Amino acid sequence: MSKTKHTDVLIIGGGPAGYPCAIRAAQLGLGVILVDKSGLGGTCLNRGCIPSKAVIHAASRFAEISDHASTPAMGISCAKPKVDMKALTSWKDDLVGKLTSGVGMLLKSAGAEVLNGWAEFSDAKTCTVTLQDGEAVTIKAQNVVLATGSTEVELPFLPFSDERVISSTGALELDKLPKTLAVVGAGYIGLELGIAFAKLGVKVSFIEALDRILPLYDVAMTRPVSRWLKTHGVDMHLSSKAKGLTKTGIEFEDKDGKVQEIAAEKVLVAVGRKPVTAGWGLENMGVDMDGPFVRVDDQCATAMRGVYAIGDLIGEPMLAHKGTAQGEMVAEILAGHRARFDPVAIPAVCFTEPEIVGVGLTPDEAKAAGEDVITGKFPLAALGKALSMQGGSDGGFVRVTARKSDHVILGIHAVGAHVAELSGEFALALEMGARLEDIAGTIHVHPTLSEGFAESAMAALGQPLHIKA
Repeated sequence: MSKTKHTDVLIIGGGPAGYPCAIRAAQLGLGVILVDKSGLGGTCLNRGCIPSKAVIHAASRFAEISDHASTPAMGISCAKPKVDMKALTSWKDDLVGKLTSGVGMLLKSAGAEVLNGWAEFSDAKTCTVTLQDGEAVTIKAQNVVLATGSTEVELPFLPFSDERVISSTGALELDKLPKTLAVVGAGYIGLELGIAFAKLGVKVSFIEALDRILPLYDVAMTRPVSRWLKTHGVDMHLSSKAKGLTKTGIEFEDKDGKVQEIAAEKVLVAVGRKPVTAGWGLENMGVDMDGPFVRVDDQCATAMRGVYAIGDLIGEPMLAHKGTAQGEMVAEILAGHRARFDPVAIPAVCFTEPEIVGVGLTPDEAKAAGEDVITGKFPLAALGKALSMQGGSDGGFVRVTARKSDHVILGIHAVGAHVAELSGEFALALEMGARLEDIAGTIHVHPTLSEGFAESAMAALGQPLHIKA
């Protein structure tokens, strides 16, 4: 006979949506039980955001050292470096381990109880958790928060069960570098990982069904990334459809309808993610669906009273920081506070080469929405800090889009080395309803990349300092 626990709040999933919800709810005095099976921190910390950025960083370091070995620069020369993929993966795992243990300590410190196991609901407020040792625990909750996250989309003709086919998770667990890698999908996940492997010396080829990379961004934003791919010998097969494995690689149908084959020791499938909705009794909870996602209102409440859903489970954008914000908000609502999820914009970053940041509307999107806009664009090639970090030559820039009538900023986009670190200032500007004059009139530290934002605002006002008007 299983034990029965009662709690104010039951949270399913310990990822970047679930665990912040648990911490905040416990801080606010609620009794909290968090159930998680796949590792605290979820996909982002264990199999996605953090480990991928660790590998990207290591790959960039290797590429930089390799460049100095072949062509000494800045007075620095060195011997040709080597990659020990097993050691790199071990370093990445150690980093992840430190962070996951840190999440566990934060939950414990806040007073949240964590159960490591799989939950299955019999009704909206009751579930049975099968723990790792096989013991079953029944939990009855006043409120339930669903944060089950998402998983990689698998193609039926390229199953992950084949050892040659890997998901983004599998790509981060390799202990040996393949000589050749085909990446199916040129979205942000495929490009981030594909570029990292190219930097590590792997011959990388992309197969993308659309006629361009990163379709969520305009061509001006993706042009520097396309330039890097071409310069570094990465083959791009756009308007092409993968068909299946061959003995030595993968077949695809090109834009002319011809079937071609490329060599590939490994094939990375990165065609998107889907919410985890199966296997835990969602069908017994009486919630409404919105396609593959759980439908919620602006408080992340489902159709079932006292049941909330957050993060990737409720739809795009599938971003960790969106889930975290929703988790914190739901915890506050459950504690009696008034709140709703209504951000002006949710920033997104692609950790490609170079990096891309987008917040709010692009010029074309703003015009499509009926806005009369002005834009300002500042090239990073004119920025001292960028040049001092060997940036700027990649075609990077900062671009601001504002309403013409009142100069309220509608969107900010940037591409270039290290521009991801500007995303916070960009998001803050939109959230605070900043005007071009607010940004141009704010003193930005010299020398920093943030000067590029101020300069783009000045350019939009027709008053640029470091480029011609």
